[in-house]
Amino acid sequence: MSMTHHFHAVVWIDHSEARIFELGTTGVEHRRIRPAGRRGNVHHKAGTVGSGHAPTDTHFFAAIADALKPIHEILIVGHGQAKTELAHFIRDHVPALAPRIMSVETLDNPTDGEVIAFARNFFQIRDRMTPQR
Repeated sequence: MSMTHHFHAVVWIDHSEARIFELGTTGVEHRRIRPAGRRGNVHHKAGTVGSGHAPTDTHFFAAIADALKPIHEILIVGHGQAKTELAHFIRDHVPALAPRIMSVETLDNPTDGEVIAFARNFFQIRDRMTPQR
């Protein structure tokens, strides 16, 4: 089954999963991407020196970036560092996708419906402010 890709998408991310919502005029395509081999809380590792954050999972971020390649405008949201780490990963490893990131915003533990409503509002405002060609 091939997926229809939409112009706008929002990614809600933390270190345990990414939820991607592609926003269409007739509906929303939803997918979930999880890091390979991760279980439970991955933020802290016993006996390690440093920030206590899990190391960047390049396979996880690469899978998210790959899912976003057909999208024209991307909004990244979440709480904590994963949203910023994803944006940096895309900038450093998938530079063609970087200009399509419209914003990185903090959004604490929202429901899927709240993520979609936040993104629709964001893109509506942005579309009104952007001159149409």
